[in-house]
Amino acid sequence: MEVPKEIVTYCPRCKAHKPHSVSLYKEGKRRALAKGERHHERERKGYGGQKYPILRRKAKTTKKQTLKLQCTVCGYISHRKGIRLRKLTIS
Repeated sequence: MEVPKEIVTYCPRCKAHKPHSVSLYKEGKRRALAKGERHHERERKGYGGQKYPILRRKAKTTKKQTLKLQCTVCGYISHRKGIRLRKLTIS
C-alpha cells in the first residue's frame, strides 16, 4: 500500500486541519532497568521458570503498521493506527 508523504488532517494543538508529514512509527529500545523489566527478571529467576506461556509458533503473518503524523505548522506528533498489510511505502 502506498501512503503520500504529506496528509492534510486535523491537528489537536492547532485545532484545525493542517498538512502533516508522514513517517513510519518505530518503537524504541526496551530499557533493562525499567521497573516492569526488573520485576519480570525477578519472577523468572530461580525455580518455577516463566510465569506466562511464550508463544513458540508465530500466529500472524503481518504486523499493523502505525503512521506517525507530524504537523508542519506546530510540530505536534500524533499517531494513526494502521491496518494489517505486508508492505507499506511512503511516496
